[in-house]
Amino acid sequence: MPRRLRPTADIYEDAILVGDPGRAMALAQVVIEGPKMSNHARGLWGYSGLTTEGRGLNVQATGMGGPSAALVLGDLAELGVRRAVRIGTCAGLASGLRLGDLVCVSEARAWSADGRGAGAPATPDKGLADRLLSGLGDEARPGRVASLDVLHPAPGHPTPDGDVADMQTAALFAAGQKLGVALAAVLIVTEIESGEPMDDDSLANRAAFVAEAATRVLLAPQAG
Repeated sequence: MPRRLRPTADIYEDAILVGDPGRAMALAQVVIEGPKMSNHARGLWGYSGLTTEGRGLNVQATGMGGPSAALVLGDLAELGVRRAVRIGTCAGLASGLRLGDLVCVSEARAWSADGRGAGAPATPDKGLADRLLSGLGDEARPGRVASLDVLHPAPGHPTPDGDVADMQTAALFAAGQKLGVALAAVLIVTEIESGEPMDDDSLANRAAFVAEAATRVLLAPQAG
């Protein structure tokens, strides 16, 4: 039995990962017919069930930050998950990014609070990432993410090196490679330097769009 997750329903080979437990519940209702709660331990809500095509799928919350996400992925791998797509939020760093833009992550580098990149960047499973980018079409662009260990580095520290910044993707990619789980990630730009953050309804709609695309890609025959 995994140390953190306590499954109460079937766990399948394919999963959608989100940080927020509430978003996990909302997206499960979009992509699964009659989703069942598969985990509530530690507030890491997870759901599983069958899609309209009769394929099994999990939607699992990973909590906040890279350490939490990597631990959850380890438990999922122990339970049999072999492919996963992270649907997350991010702050835009590159010029030209707008609220609601989708970034299909091409590489992710851990970025520490003192303004240093930690080691080589981690990369997604290329096949899964390529299919995901293709499945999203003109709605998404590839990009690099700096995964921060604190949400807002102190003033005076260097700007993280990336097109966007989040707190989980680098840890998930690195853990996925060690665990043998094929991983890709799509991040929704919810913050930009000049302007208010994205509103909740717009974020929910954008996340649902990505979840539907990710489900098609995960469950397509070539994804196996």
